[in-house]
Amino acid sequence: MKKYIGILVSATLLMSCGNDTPTESATAEQPLESIIQLTDAQLKNSKIATGKLEKRAISSVFKVNGSIDVPPQNMVSISVPLGGFLRSTKLLPGMHISKGEVIATMEDQQYIQLQQEYLTTLSALKYSEAEYQRQKELNASKASSDKVFQQAEADYKAQKISLRSLSEKLQLIGIDPTKLDESNLSRSISIKSPIDGYVSDVFVNVGKYVNPSDVLFELVNPEDIHLGLTVFEKDLSKLYIGQKVLAYTNNDPGKKYLCEIILIGKNLSAERSVEVHCHFDQYDKSLIPGMFMNADVEVKSLEAIALPDDAIVNYGNTHYIFKKKENTVFEMMEVQIGNSESGYTEVLLPEKDRQSEYVVKDAYTILMKSKNTEEE
Repeated sequence: MKKYIGILVSATLLMSCGNDTPTESATAEQPLESIIQLTDAQLKNSKIATGKLEKRAISSVFKVNGSIDVPPQNMVSISVPLGGFLRSTKLLPGMHISKGEVIATMEDQQYIQLQQEYLTTLSALKYSEAEYQRQKELNASKASSDKVFQQAEADYKAQKISLRSLSEKLQLIGIDPTKLDESNLSRSISIKSPIDGYVSDVFVNVGKYVNPSDVLFELVNPEDIHLGLTVFEKDLSKLYIGQKVLAYTNNDPGKKYLCEIILIGKNLSAERSVEVHCHFDQYDKSLIPGMFMNADVEVKSLEAIALPDDAIVNYGNTHYIFKKKENTVFEMMEVQIGNSESGYTEVLLPEKDRQSEYVVKDAYTILMKSKNTEEE
């Protein structure tokens, strides 16, 4: 019986050897050769160049987000100081308007009454002035009493004050009192835009009566729109006034808008964040208040040890550089990298390796040679 068991085990082992297939570990990438030697011809025909490590100021970038904001001085709420009925308007949200353009017409009987009072007071003032001058002359010759003269003077000054007050009220609703006479009284007034910009909101319709406290329209001057960013407490030390920021939208991340930090808030929110205001170098009409934006804030770092980007290769999710050992012999070294800027990347190397020469150009050629050597 033992004899048969031995034969069965032997047969099983033979079948197992015959059906042997490569395992996952056998097909995995093998480590590259750490020492690569090129022939003189290979070196001559390549673009390989070597050089020392460089000290460069490499900037880092941290990402924040926020939205387009408009400062209070660039938002205008339009109302009518004396109230009235809205007779006409063509405004719609988003419509562009120019400074001085008529944006609405109002009408009310009180406008007529105000003009009437002004012209009546103007006429009365002319009479009071004449009477004051007459009494002044009479009083000087003692032909009239001081009391009569003083009354004439008081009436004249009162009329001047009334006329001035009515003049200011007329100007408040857009009527020029110097051009007003009995032939051009009007029951309507025109509301003009005080800014160049666009309509943000419309709150009334034609025929509606509005009170002096009611807002008819909201206008926005977009030339000074801001980018409001939310920056957390831990990143505040990285910011300063005048710092450059690149902003972009989710819909078009490739289109960058250059901004500059003009204000850093002084109050922390409940989420331990601060609002930072940035000014756009150039206004873009496609940017509207409330639009969500992302931003990259560039932060200058201290001097870093760096190599050109062409000196660093990536293989198997690992970064490598090549140290020069002899004229045609190079050592492949794994390296940790930092930030990149202007064609250079920070490399994190121990002090003992910082004086050596490294491949600074065409490192990919040596990587290919290393792979070919391993395959052979």
